[in-house]
Amino acid sequence: MGIPSTVVFADLYGSTGVFESLGNVRATEAVTQATQWIAERISAHGGRVVKLLGDGVLALFDVSADAITSVVDMQRSYQLRLARLPPTLYMPLRIGIARGDVELVADDCYGDAVNMAARLSELTGPHQIWVNALAMESSHHMIDARFRLLGPIMIRGRTEPCTVFQVEWQEDQNSEFFTVQATINETDKFTDALGGEITLSWQDNHQAFKAFELPIHIGRIRMVEFVVNDPRVSRTHARVDWRNGSMVLVDVSSYGCWVRFAGGGADLLLRREECVLHGRGDIALGTSFGDLSAPVVSFVIR
Repeated sequence: MGIPSTVVFADLYGSTGVFESLGNVRATEAVTQATQWIAERISAHGGRVVKLLGDGVLALFDVSADAITSVVDMQRSYQLRLARLPPTLYMPLRIGIARGDVELVADDCYGDAVNMAARLSELTGPHQIWVNALAMESSHHMIDARFRLLGPIMIRGRTEPCTVFQVEWQEDQNSEFFTVQATINETDKFTDALGGEITLSWQDNHQAFKAFELPIHIGRIRMVEFVVNDPRVSRTHARVDWRNGSMVLVDVSSYGCWVRFAGGGADLLLRREECVLHGRGDIALGTSFGDLSAPVVSFVIR
């Protein structure tokens, strides 16, 4: 019988690029400093740091609400830390949290919750926190964090989809958009949020792509699969991949993509980064949604 625990997996996104640009010595120093900082923040909130995994940290909490409080504080503090670092050391934090029984062996831990936390961390985008439904059951009442239902999502290695929530930790957002009104049991009626087809729309251009047709590219030139003819759009601006049962948007542009999901939430800026697309929303190419003339591509995942 395992020990009920809440597993936190925190990962530095973009560390591979840091090693490529700075070399092993400087990059190792930067990654080590960041992971040690993460470990210290977790310990300060009562979590148990199990181990450091290169550019990630694996930790356990007895109570899910404590785990979520810890990572919300961590993301907010980490933004201030990122702002003081040069662009060459830009490694956003992405976090997966899962509740379940865990087996403790020596100085390590094993179990489905450990694997799920790691998979959620891989799927989520930079600056994001994803939580499984079991961890949410005792945490949805938290005042200092808001949650948005993403629906059932396929997790690599699992036959059944996992109901996932995103923690909206930004302090300047309107909570009306993020508060989960449904109970955990009501999520069964949602279909898989990461289905097998994506529809893209821009002006009069509407195209649907099946999973087996991916990857497809979005850009200004005619050779790409989805053309957005706007000078702010790079020749090849972004790519949509099908990866481990997920639709993944990858920015390959000079000026980035902004992603906004339906139902509210902070706009997600991608600069040579990626995120999982779910449900429906919009992608602004080359300029933010604040620019009312921005070329915006709408998407729907089925």
